[in-house]
Amino acid sequence: MQEIFPIASGAVIALLTWRLAPPRWQGPLLAVLALIFGFLASLTSGELAVSWGFVSVDTALVLLAAVVTLIAINVWQRQAATASHGHN
Repeated sequence: MQEIFPIASGAVIALLTWRLAPPRWQGPLLAVLALIFGFLASLTSGELAVSWGFVSVDTALVLLAAVVTLIAINVWQRQAATASHGHN
């Protein structure tokens, strides 16, 4: 249950970054936001009280979810572009 926040955060920041940030800023922005939300995930779950090492695990989970979301967006866009060219 503790993994829901980092995974959902990763998906949301990927969608927001893809939609709002220029392409050259997307990578650095994702990295910074993944670190922030990884820290927040560790803090809210209470893992931070046990060890700061959990921040790296939660940050990696946020980043992984963000990357998977961005890959899914790119696949979806490619399929939509292919479908629209096929109907013209």
